[in-house]
Amino acid sequence: MPFFTAKIPSDFKESIRLDKYIASIPAQDLGGISMNRSKLKSGVTEILLNGKKAKISSKVKAGDVIDLQWEDNVPENIEPEDIPLDIIYEDENVTVVNKKQGMVTHPAAGNWSGTLVNALLFHWGRKAIEQISENDSQSSNAEILAKRRPGIIHRLDKDTSGIIITAKNRNSEEFLHNEFLHHNRIIKEYIAICCGRPKILEGKIITQIIRDPKDRKRFKAVCGTEEGKKAVTIYKCLATYGPFSLMRLRIKTGRTHQIRVHMKYLGCPVMGDPIYGNYLKGSPFEKAPLMLHSCLLKIHLPGQKELTTFKTETPVRFKKVLKTLHEKYGKSEK
Repeated sequence: MPFFTAKIPSDFKESIRLDKYIASIPAQDLGGISMNRSKLKSGVTEILLNGKKAKISSKVKAGDVIDLQWEDNVPENIEPEDIPLDIIYEDENVTVVNKKQGMVTHPAAGNWSGTLVNALLFHWGRKAIEQISENDSQSSNAEILAKRRPGIIHRLDKDTSGIIITAKNRNSEEFLHNEFLHHNRIIKEYIAICCGRPKILEGKIITQIIRDPKDRKRFKAVCGTEEGKKAVTIYKCLATYGPFSLMRLRIKTGRTHQIRVHMKYLGCPVMGDPIYGNYLKGSPFEKAPLMLHSCLLKIHLPGQKELTTFKTETPVRFKKVLKTLHEKYGKSEK
């Protein structure tokens, strides 16, 4: 989703409406997009003024920082696409997929095709789904999202691989949504290779997660405040390799970027994380992809009383990195 950040120069003498100021910014400074006041009203999805949500009618002055995000053109339909899927389990109610790294979970700005949803529509033999624009005043936000995320109960970041359970009908979708709403009913575990070694080898991270006011693409973990959303991650260091560690992680909440933010908070960012991690320049892992994988899900399926367990094998990218770590540093079991 396109966005930009601007700081009003310190020598700016006026105090004017935010929309008027943005409309005055040259198109080349907005990635070639001319942002007039009409487009601000119809296409912008979020405006932050000094890190806080603002209206287009807000007044701005010298030194203010504006974060602007807008929606690109929504396609008329979400199309089924013949994309291979690694299906772990399937019945009349659900499809459980081992999502490959690099696949986006559902269509959104910048990724209207090639997603898990496009692949599932083809696999299920469904027709294209007509889309609703954010500009349609007759449709609610929930209706718009439902059109873009059929069957999607939870999501994984694009570069996080692993287990996703999807619903094949409305009753199953409602049932699974309720299970995920009460996170104590399910068990979700991940493995990660991290840069750093935790001082305490196992424990529980409890923080609030808020959007980083300095960079709207990032989130950050904070304590001592009720701002944001509570996030809980249980971690255990399985082994260390020099300055690196292999971690098993269980999440008790499902916040955006939760594990990546909490590992950064712990001082052990996930290897290959371009937002929260270290770039590891000059190391064998400088170009490593994100080393985060959803490896286990225990959940009640529709119509079943007992928990069903789904597992995946360790991804090839993990095996390659672990082999190099073992050869370079040796392994210290924990």
